[in-house]
Amino acid sequence: MADASVERRETGSGLLAWVFGWCLRLTFWLVLALVVALVLYRFVPVPSTLMLGRWLTLRPVEREWVPLERISPNLIRAVIASEDQRFCSHRGVDWVELNAVMEDEDGPSRGASTLTMQTAKNVFLWPGRSYIRKGLEIPLAMVSDLAWGKPRVIEVYLNVAEWGEGLFGAEAAAQHYFRKSAARLTPVEAARLAGALPNPILRNPGKPSRALQSASGRVLRRMGQLGSLGNCALPG
Repeated sequence: MADASVERRETGSGLLAWVFGWCLRLTFWLVLALVVALVLYRFVPVPSTLMLGRWLTLRPVEREWVPLERISPNLIRAVIASEDQRFCSHRGVDWVELNAVMEDEDGPSRGASTLTMQTAKNVFLWPGRSYIRKGLEIPLAMVSDLAWGKPRVIEVYLNVAEWGEGLFGAEAAAQHYFRKSAARLTPVEAARLAGALPNPILRNPGKPSRALQSASGRVLRRMGQLGSLGNCALPG
């Protein structure tokens, strides 16, 4: 009986050691894949996880990647004014806003996400709201801000943001809603696109509802108040 007990303990210890070793190997390969992706995505067009999901399920994706130089500064400033007015001053995470939201009884919300956090979520994580995903967003946003810099973060964000069913990126959105390139967007059109981001499936920038008109008006006012705080992401 004693020998059987020792054998069971040894078997249990061996199983735990195998599980621990497997977890270490998995963690190593995940971290390595992340590092490779961060380096690669610094230079090449980036897909979002939503885009990958649509491709895998054979659903259409409309997106034309364009460099930041071919996106109107009006849209760059509009998304900063709408989504993350302290974008140029934080390092990927707005700790003041995040702490306020985490203390809210309703839990994590979109209002706590910086543009960098939203970019990290869109590129590396899954949709939805949870403490787990929010916890992963934070280090990914900090690393992305360090590895890519502000202009690249905005460039990736504006090329993977969803502006309709299967419609991704500023160029596809500008062509779809306004029949023009993203480089030629006016302040009003840019404000409509930025105002649609909280609910891109239901909000149509080409035919704005009263709610979207109100939201775009707020974005325009914030753009006027932004001043130099939005210049860190402008090309050149």
